[in-house]
Amino acid sequence: MQLTTCLWFDGNARAAAEFYVSIFPDSSVGNNWIAPADTPSNEKGSEVVVDFTLFGSPFIGLNGGPYFVFNEAISFCLPCQDQAEIDHYWDLLVADGGQESRCGWLKDKFGVSWQVTSPQMERYLGGPDAEGARAATEAMLAMTKIVLGDLRAAYESAASK
Repeated sequence: MQLTTCLWFDGNARAAAEFYVSIFPDSSVGNNWIAPADTPSNEKGSEVVVDFTLFGSPFIGLNGGPYFVFNEAISFCLPCQDQAEIDHYWDLLVADGGQESRCGWLKDKFGVSWQVTSPQMERYLGGPDAEGARAATEAMLAMTKIVLGDLRAAYESAASK
């Protein structure tokens, strides 16, 4: 059994699926479901559902109408290997109307929340030196996009005292 994530969109599920597939590897747009009759959110003949895959995981984009919107209570964590990968995904996800937030969080142009982070952050935020970890945490709290070099510098500067 495999879980499938369903994302509720207001008529732009295909555009969202195509956007995500253009960004992430091992991704594709699959089948769709066309409304055979009018529904509360869709007219007969309109696309109700589009199936897509991101990083090999299945998703459903549902054109459910304006009744529900995305918020930060649900987000996708994108664990980048290095700063270049953070920069790459950050720039793509905030492009064309996305919004930067704090501590590596952002909303893309469809309102979906993402955490663009790195496992490397654990070295500094949870490092063995308490003062270094405090300094790295304070540095992260002042960031929008994560900058690994700044976290490392904050950690090492405080740890060496």
